[in-house]
Amino acid sequence: MSRFLSKDFLSGLMFIAFGLVALYFGQKLALGTTVRMGPGYVPRMLSIILMSLGGLICVVALVAGSEPVERPKLRPITLVTIGVIAFALLFERAGLLPALVVLVLIASLGGEEFKITEVIGNMVALAILCTLVFKVGLGMNISIVRGVW
Repeated sequence: MSRFLSKDFLSGLMFIAFGLVALYFGQKLALGTTVRMGPGYVPRMLSIILMSLGGLICVVALVAGSEPVERPKLRPITLVTIGVIAFALLFERAGLLPALVVLVLIASLGGEEFKITEVIGNMVALAILCTLVFKVGLGMNISIVRGVW
């Protein structure tokens, strides 16, 4: 039973599940031929490759064994999700900088070690990098701080 609850076996099952979902959603697309591919050819072949790879990973996990799955840690998952939701809600209303600050602060609380100096360093680095990339480099029409810039 422990081989069926190993990380590799469950990863293989996940690959197979994604491949099956891709096959399901692409089933109405015309397949075509190898020479004259239809819109469903590449998605179907990729999903078959994904399922084959998942099956291979499952077989190797059953034969060779791998690490057992550990219990999921709910605190990091919850706080990162809350941080992303807060970012999405604040981005339009307050701007990029306040949304980034809140995201980094909330997501940092999910870690096992919380050092305020590292968190502030991450906030500053991300604020500078995102401003340079999105506002200056790409010229996107986003506000850094709503009503200021």
